[in-house]
Amino acid sequence: MRSGAKVAVVGGVFAVVATGVGYAGWNLYEGMTGGGDGQASTRSAPAPKKTGPPDAGEVEATAKDFLAAWAAGDGPKAAQLTNNAVAAEPLLTGYAAEAHITEAVITPGQATGAEVPFTVKATVAYEGVRKPLTYSSSLTVVRGLTTGRALVDWKPSVVHPELSEGTSLRTSESAAPPIKAVDQDGVELTKEKFPSLGGVLDELREKYGAQAGGTAGVELVVTAADGSRPDEPLLTLTKGKPGRLQTYLDAGVQAAAEQAVKRYARASVVAVEPSTGRIRAVANNPAGGFNTALQGGQAPGSTMKIVTAAMMLDRGLVKGADSPVDCPPTVTWEREFQNLDKFEVPNATLRTAFARSCNTTFIKPVKPLDAASGTALGETARKYFGIGLEWRSGVVTRDGSVPASTGSETAASYIGQGRIQMNALNMASIAATVKNGGFRQPVIVPQSLDDRELATAQPLPAGTAGTLRQLMQASATGNGTGARAMASVGGVKGAKTGSAEVDGQGDSNAWFTGYAGDLAAAAVVTAGGRGGDAAGDAVATVLRAR
Repeated sequence: MRSGAKVAVVGGVFAVVATGVGYAGWNLYEGMTGGGDGQASTRSAPAPKKTGPPDAGEVEATAKDFLAAWAAGDGPKAAQLTNNAVAAEPLLTGYAAEAHITEAVITPGQATGAEVPFTVKATVAYEGVRKPLTYSSSLTVVRGLTTGRALVDWKPSVVHPELSEGTSLRTSESAAPPIKAVDQDGVELTKEKFPSLGGVLDELREKYGAQAGGTAGVELVVTAADGSRPDEPLLTLTKGKPGRLQTYLDAGVQAAAEQAVKRYARASVVAVEPSTGRIRAVANNPAGGFNTALQGGQAPGSTMKIVTAAMMLDRGLVKGADSPVDCPPTVTWEREFQNLDKFEVPNATLRTAFARSCNTTFIKPVKPLDAASGTALGETARKYFGIGLEWRSGVVTRDGSVPASTGSETAASYIGQGRIQMNALNMASIAATVKNGGFRQPVIVPQSLDDRELATAQPLPAGTAGTLRQLMQASATGNGTGARAMASVGGVKGAKTGSAEVDGQGDSNAWFTGYAGDLAAAAVVTAGGRGGDAAGDAVATVLRAR
C-alpha cells in the first residue's frame, strides 16, 4: 500500500482521499477494480483464472478497493471483495448502522507480503453524544479458490481487532449497569489492576449489575449474537452509576496469583478457601480471552491420584496410609504403564507410593475392581468431590469430567490421563475438599444475590479424609515430589504434583495442587514439564499470600 493514502469522510460520507502518488484522479465509484470506465467496451475472451499467491499489485489494488467500498458505506460491495461475503456484509454494514461509527479516517501502513495494516481514527456518535475512537487492525489478501480473484481474507477482526466469530459492534444504552466490584475486605477490583479478572468482572456485571443498584450508561461494545458471553465495553460515551458488588475474591491473593502466572507463557491458577468454598483468586496468562482457569478442560496428570486414592480406600483396596502396596517399575493393562524412568519402591506403603507419585501403585490393584465397567473413579469423584455436578459459582465454570472408560483407558484415568478433563478450579476444589473433610461448592459471589442452588456431595468418611491428608502431607514434605515447591510455605500443608502428556506437544503440562491453613490452590502450566517445578512454584506463591 503506497504511503499517504487515506480513507476519510468527505461531504458526510466515507471516501478515499489521495494525498500521495498512486491514487491521484481515482474515481471511487467507477474506478474500482471491475468497475466501468465510462467508455464503450469491446468484449474479449475471459482471462485465464489466476493461481498462486496474489502479487504486490493485486494486494494493493484489492486492499484499496475494499477500504474504499467500506469507507463509502457500501457494505455489500465491500463484502463482495472478500472470500466470505455472507459473513462479511452484516459487520460492514453494521459499522455505521449499529455501532454508530462515523467520520473515520483509515490510514494504511506498509504492506508486508499480503498483509496490509491500517489505523482507524473515528467518532462514535449516539443521541447527541460524540466520542473519539482510535484503533489498529489489518487485512490479508488471498487468492479466491473458485474465481482466482485477489480477495480480502475475511475475518471479523478486519473491522475491529476485538471481534471474533459470532460477535458484532453495537452502540446503545448498556445492557447492564456498571459495577464496582470489591473483595472480601472492600478493596476495589479493576481489570486495570488485575488483568485476569477482566472477563470475570464483565460477566459479573452482566449477571448482577442490575441487582447491585447502578444505572446504565451508553457504550460501544462487542456483543455476541447468541448471548454466550457478556458484552465487552470498548468505549464509554456516557458513564452510568456503578453499583457496589461484593465478591469473595481476596485482593492480596489475587495479586499473588497474577504475579505467579506471568512467569510462564501459558498458565492458570485458582485459590479456594476450604472451609467455605469461596474463590479467593483466579488468574490466567494470557489474561484476556478464554478463561482457562475456570472453563478449561485438560488431563490433570497425577494430581488425580488424590481421587484414585480415595476410591481405593472407599472400595477397601487399602486400609490406610501405611497399608503395604506394590510399586513395580511397570504394570500391564492391555498396554504397559511405567513410573518415571521406571523407578520402583521396594516394600512400599500407600504413603511412600503417593509421595513418590508411583503410577503403577494406582493401576495394579484396581484392575480386578474396575476392569469391566470403568465407572468406579467417576463415582468417587462425583460422590465425594462434586466433580461432574452443576456448580453455580456466580460465573460460568466447567466442573470437571470423569467419564466411564474401558481397557487401558481406565488404567490411564487412574493416573489422570485418558479422557479425564479438569481445570485449575476443579483441582483446587479437590485439594480443598481433602483439607476440609468435605466438598464445599466453589463460589465467587454470595448465594444470597440470586438464591441459586449450590451443588452438594457426601462428606468424606473421617478415616478417608485423615488418610488423604497424611498422603498429601507426605508429598509436600521430606522426599515427596512436592517438597521443594512447598518448602517456603509454612504451617500444616499438603500437596500433589502431576504431569500430563499431550499429543503433539514436546513437554508435558505441569500440574500442582496443595493447601496450607485455610487456603487451597491449583495451577497448570502448559508445557511446564514436571509438576513440582513450574506449577508448584505458582501454587506456593499463592499460598504464601495468605
